[in-house]
Amino acid sequence: MLRGGQIMNAESRNRAVRAIALALMLLPSIGALSQQSVKTGAGRSNGGDSPQVLTSGDPKGGSATAGVFAPVKDSEMRPITAGGFVKDGPVLFMDVAKEAGLTSWHHTMGTPEKKYILEATGSGVALLDYDNDGWLDIYMVNGSTFDALKGTAGAPHAALFHNNHDGTFTDVAEKAGVTNDRWGFGVAVGDYDNDGWPDLYVTNFGKNRLYHNNHDGTFTDVAEKAGVTLGNWSTGATFGDYDGDGRLDLFVPGYVHFDLDHLPDSGSTAAGSVYCQFRSARIMCGPRGLVGEPDHLFHNNGDGTFTDVSEKAGVADKARYYGFTGTFVDINNDGKVDLVVTNDSSPNYLYLNNGDGTFEDSSYYSGFALNQQGRDQAGMGLAIGDYLNNGLVDLYTGTFSDDYKPLFKNGGDQGFTEISPELGIAAPTYPFLTWATEFIDYDNDGWKDIFLVNGHVYPQVDDHDWGTSYAQRPLLFHNTMHGEKFELMPPVIGTGLAEVIPGRGAAFGDLFNDGKTDVVINSMDHVPSLMQDVSPDHHHWVGLKLIGGAKSPRDAVGATVYLTAGGQRQRADVLSGGSYESSNDQRPHFGIGDATAVDSVEVHWPSGAVEKLSLPAVDRFFVIEEGKGVSSYQFAEPTQAGKARKLADNHPSK
Repeated sequence: MLRGGQIMNAESRNRAVRAIALALMLLPSIGALSQQSVKTGAGRSNGGDSPQVLTSGDPKGGSATAGVFAPVKDSEMRPITAGGFVKDGPVLFMDVAKEAGLTSWHHTMGTPEKKYILEATGSGVALLDYDNDGWLDIYMVNGSTFDALKGTAGAPHAALFHNNHDGTFTDVAEKAGVTNDRWGFGVAVGDYDNDGWPDLYVTNFGKNRLYHNNHDGTFTDVAEKAGVTLGNWSTGATFGDYDGDGRLDLFVPGYVHFDLDHLPDSGSTAAGSVYCQFRSARIMCGPRGLVGEPDHLFHNNGDGTFTDVSEKAGVADKARYYGFTGTFVDINNDGKVDLVVTNDSSPNYLYLNNGDGTFEDSSYYSGFALNQQGRDQAGMGLAIGDYLNNGLVDLYTGTFSDDYKPLFKNGGDQGFTEISPELGIAAPTYPFLTWATEFIDYDNDGWKDIFLVNGHVYPQVDDHDWGTSYAQRPLLFHNTMHGEKFELMPPVIGTGLAEVIPGRGAAFGDLFNDGKTDVVINSMDHVPSLMQDVSPDHHHWVGLKLIGGAKSPRDAVGATVYLTAGGQRQRADVLSGGSYESSNDQRPHFGIGDATAVDSVEVHWPSGAVEKLSLPAVDRFFVIEEGKGVSSYQFAEPTQAGKARKLADNHPSK
């Protein structure tokens, strides 16, 4: 990855974009702008991979888009976002939330009208093994209401669903002490005190919570003592050891500074005196036209407290961009975690770790700040993964409707190249508003696919013939030619890909320990979805539980694993945060296709140590502890979810 002052050898288009970007750096904060114009015909320079553009320009006081496009409908004249279903095709995901016991819980955020932006952006999900029994549990963040804030109504509760090992889950949030009872948005998982038990950081409008795991099925909120409460609107946080001291630090993006005493009604001074519109219809205001909330980096002091080092580290977000999802990950393979942040309707951030407690803002010259047209987008969710299997992590972000979703290919020293149009995956995404997204290998063929969770913010879209809808179906792009081509998988009637929901946050992981990647979706004012991966493939796989040594975080967050099987080398990273305000399964997963053995495993630990190991079998989980090698495993046991592989006896606490 390039740093400032190095000679750039990226493609000519990206050189032009970065030149424009440098000029944009001289402009006032995007957060102070209520509207940014887009040239007529935006999206047409991509070889035709876009729908017909009718007009250009962003919504007034709203989010960044590429213009206004002709409606896309199916054969029954339904918006393609809520239609396009087929009767026959591959059955890849099934929603088993009801059977699993998740639909007893309901998300609530504001009023159905969504008059204010605080009510519209939804909440995240975390997958974690909070009781160390070897099975992933589910934490669902809940929102709140204005009446609850006033104390005139009860607050909606978050849910902690304990995995019963039989395909069902039980909500134990109240017993565990993690109901939150605040206006919740995001959640990150990390063992910040290195005691071997995962902790939770929950972001809110208002004070945030740091739930310390008590090792007995309960948690204690220690945010006040730790100094990480903040106080306005926080979003998709991430844990990571940025300074290499073996302790997890904490980064918290800020979104909009929302003032309950000065609500941003359309036309009000709080909304910049803008009459907020989307396609000429009156809508809620924001984020543009509203004041942004800054980001915060907290250094872990090792004594249960944190110190805000945002300014010193150079990640304080002085421009007040509208931050949604942050993730620590080693972008340039130098052994130090860098920091990626998606920003809504403002340039994205990419901070490279200098190794001295500071970061270099490489957002523009890296090619990640803007898309290939030199335009910022409404960055929401963030997928991180090596879809080309070349050892470099690529980035994919969710954006607004009337816009495509960008895939940023990591070119190493050449920086990122945004290539969605060239791959033919731009056009299908224009009508959709994408929140959570992730690279997953749903069919275990050894190549990462892309899953998108969608849903609009404006209920008013259902009253107009715009070719989009409030509730929307998910999208799945299958990696079919080793990263050179993606195929949009069909929404077969009765399957998860045909489920029309107001999606927001989502977490991805193997809930049934069967080697498949499932998806838990937290939908706006709705019950959860549990999209079980039921792909009929017979490919092999390996899952790894990493445990850091004395000089690494105990949960190994920040570790990178390279696995070679069948002559194919893959990469996976242990991450906290990502998707959209969510936290995924932290066990690296590798589909290995038809290979029946693993050739080699190479682990790059946060401490800097590198270990090369071998695995004795496939189609199961292994535990790898830094400096101690591979731990024991058990064979499959049957459950209601199918053949699952039990990890409980493999955990180091046993």
